[in-house]
Amino acid sequence: MIAIFQSGRSWACIRSAVSWLVLLSCPSHIALAMPVVTPEARVDHYLEGQMRKLRIPGLAVTVVKHDRIVLARHYGTASIEFRQPVRDDTVFAINSVTKAFTGVAAMRLVQAGKLDLAAPVGRYLPDLPADWRRVTIRQLLSHTSGLPDIMRAPTVETDAAAAWAWVQQRPIDFAPGDRFAYCQTNYTIIQRVLNNIEGRALDAPLAEEQLHLAGMRHTFYGDAYDVIPGKAPTYRWKLPGPLINGYSGAMPDATRTLMAASERFLPFRRASSGLNSTATDLANWLIAINDGRLLTPEARNTMWTPVAFTDGKPGEWALGWQTWKRGSHHVVGMTGGGRAAVFYFPEDQVGVVILTNLAGAFPEDFVDKVASIYAPGLPLSGVPALRIALDEMGYQHALDAAAAIEAKDPQVAWPEMELNDWGYRLLSTGRARDALPIFRLIVEKFPKSANAEDSLAQAYHVVGDTKNSVLHYRRVLQLDPTSESARRHIEEMPSGTEQ
Repeated sequence: MIAIFQSGRSWACIRSAVSWLVLLSCPSHIALAMPVVTPEARVDHYLEGQMRKLRIPGLAVTVVKHDRIVLARHYGTASIEFRQPVRDDTVFAINSVTKAFTGVAAMRLVQAGKLDLAAPVGRYLPDLPADWRRVTIRQLLSHTSGLPDIMRAPTVETDAAAAWAWVQQRPIDFAPGDRFAYCQTNYTIIQRVLNNIEGRALDAPLAEEQLHLAGMRHTFYGDAYDVIPGKAPTYRWKLPGPLINGYSGAMPDATRTLMAASERFLPFRRASSGLNSTATDLANWLIAINDGRLLTPEARNTMWTPVAFTDGKPGEWALGWQTWKRGSHHVVGMTGGGRAAVFYFPEDQVGVVILTNLAGAFPEDFVDKVASIYAPGLPLSGVPALRIALDEMGYQHALDAAAAIEAKDPQVAWPEMELNDWGYRLLSTGRARDALPIFRLIVEKFPKSANAEDSLAQAYHVVGDTKNSVLHYRRVLQLDPTSESARRHIEEMPSGTEQ
């Protein structure tokens, strides 16, 4: 117990440790008489706690293990307006999870010999701009094309033809294969390629065959303008001010307003977004991917293999799916709209689907904890282990928790961008005081990163600590003297904070 008290852990952590020691010291007949906590109860306890903390109106979860649904749970309210609870057949918007369906659709054509991943897209669409034609199908699916993003087009939600004409006039951002850049143009082109091969209209949806083969009876294309049976509205919390660069610096207990969210996905974007589904349908889809109904094992493995950059370094994207490491294990998955997450752990044969009706819920941050309940051998370290620890201990203990993880796993990796993305998810949902310790950790681990210093400076600015904000923006300039953004932020700070 001395080590626990000396580590500065919260009383909740100490109390938990004491409880565990008491259990170990009990006579065997007393310990055996204690109630067994089932996996279902552990998931209930964890997700209900996350819903309270993040003010999520409704949530549904399914877990697949060895190609069988072993958990299907639903919580809270689907429609606040009509006081309808979430049910097993409640339909949620899944946004960019649609891209994973596009990856499957592409691989079905690859295994049929109709599509070559290494081929330049000009082989299938010769009328593209000349600089675009050399981009390969693999680069499009993995967001390494360098193409300009159609989402910047002024008419992307109102006029597909004008948006398509606009984006074709933009220059390429970087040489194909050089790096990653999330870009919806890639999937607009893939949609046209696959439909051209199949002889369909260029903006036809791609997943209809998958829905039939996987028995997905409650999955539909559409957006806020379509009538979709059983669909939960999407909500978002309007955060209170003051807003700094769009982020709220208000205290956690400040009043928030729940707003209805409205999204438009024109048909030409439905390779990248636009599907709506239930947690059970998506679980059945994962099973169908794994049991051979949709893909051969070879095609599935290709789809889930990270695509390397031109310099040979592996990226974090495969073909329509993201990929990560969990120790010696892997995980593949896709997220959508800050409200939907579908993940699969191949070595553990466990899949987790979490859907919510709150934009900004980010259920991808819940997946590892749920997966570990059903895959006790899942080697969680690094960011996933830190996230679970801080949910229990409090985010102010980030540095201590990271040190404890390193003591247990000296080879642990701390991917800078994964940490940075997590920090900005916290910032974007009004949790600036939780984000700050994460950004401090990044600076500690990457002391020569101008981006890490910039993120920390911004977090300090959001919470109102302009003195420390200026300090870290000055460190940005030491590391990157060309940063006009850091210089501008320093100039905009109130006078008297420069020293």
